[in-house]
Amino acid sequence: MAPPNAMNVPFLDLASMHEPLKAEFDEVWAKVTEANAFIGGTWCEKFEEEFAAYIGTEHAIGCANGTDALELIIRALEIGPGDEVIVPANTFIATAEAVVAAGAVPVFVDVDPDTLLITAEGIDAAATSKTAAVMVVHLYGQPAAMDSIVAVCEKRGIAIIEDTAQAHGATWDGKKAGSFGVAAGFSFYPGKNLGAFGDGGAITTNDGALAEQIRSIAFHGRSITSRYHHDNMGMNSRLDGIQAGILSVKLKHLDEWNAGRQRARDRYEAGLTDLELVKVHERAKSVHHLCVVQSDNREELMAFLSERGIGNSIHYPVPCHMNDPFKEWAPKVAPVVTETAAPKIMSLPMFPALTDEMIDYTLKAIHDFHAQ
Repeated sequence: MAPPNAMNVPFLDLASMHEPLKAEFDEVWAKVTEANAFIGGTWCEKFEEEFAAYIGTEHAIGCANGTDALELIIRALEIGPGDEVIVPANTFIATAEAVVAAGAVPVFVDVDPDTLLITAEGIDAAATSKTAAVMVVHLYGQPAAMDSIVAVCEKRGIAIIEDTAQAHGATWDGKKAGSFGVAAGFSFYPGKNLGAFGDGGAITTNDGALAEQIRSIAFHGRSITSRYHHDNMGMNSRLDGIQAGILSVKLKHLDEWNAGRQRARDRYEAGLTDLELVKVHERAKSVHHLCVVQSDNREELMAFLSERGIGNSIHYPVPCHMNDPFKEWAPKVAPVVTETAAPKIMSLPMFPALTDEMIDYTLKAIHDFHAQ
């Protein structure tokens, strides 16, 4: 039962970001519907240009969602049956799902014990003559250690595909996540740091030929030069005009929102004495999509927080290779870090407008739980 002085601390509060921008959103809706530009068109082209400039790449291609973004990259690189793609064992299922959907084999590797991210050492140890690419997942908002990963992949001749679904605006040594590899996939699911009003995704790349191939595959394999000819076996994965317009409005505020997340993270870090936050590498600038801790009494702590009106969640309780559809590709040597962390990790409230009072209330609840 919640105490009488309980405070409501939501896990994520989208309204706090959306309400101040309502007039701009209404304008997008009016203009897009007046023009009947519902798929592709002016608003998509505008957002693609803006997003490419923000990430620091030559091209951005809108698509239907972040999972499609990853599959489109793999297919455009002609990676498929007989090829292996290295994937961190600690990631959302979509990372591995995209590999299998393209016909390739996921090779799961363990992660760094401090950051829970994929490492150059793990990639190097797992690479074989069949390895065509590695999915570098910038998880929780933090970029992986890209200098060492780039070095290993260049030595091995392995393509780097970045899964940047949780890291809009994150940097490694000042360079944005999504600009290191041959291409990167982004998700604009509403809860992301940069979220649409529905599903949406994008691919960033500096390779013009690859960008054209991705556009073709995403539009039923249609030829770039002829409306009625199809050069590739394609799929239907396009960004809606309304979503693109909404994303253009929100992109202008992304750095400000990420700064709000950083302020929240700093206060958590300063006041959290009973649990340890997942670490951020000193050369990384995380955008703190999630605030992840590890607890030996996770279920009890989550229930305790929920009783006090504090939102919480888990990202992710079951590693990919332990889910039934992916068990056939489970590594022979168990990824110990991933499997040890999975029963412990939990996510605390995190969003730009999270107040000091909300964080302090959460910290006190965590302390009260451990003082029992």
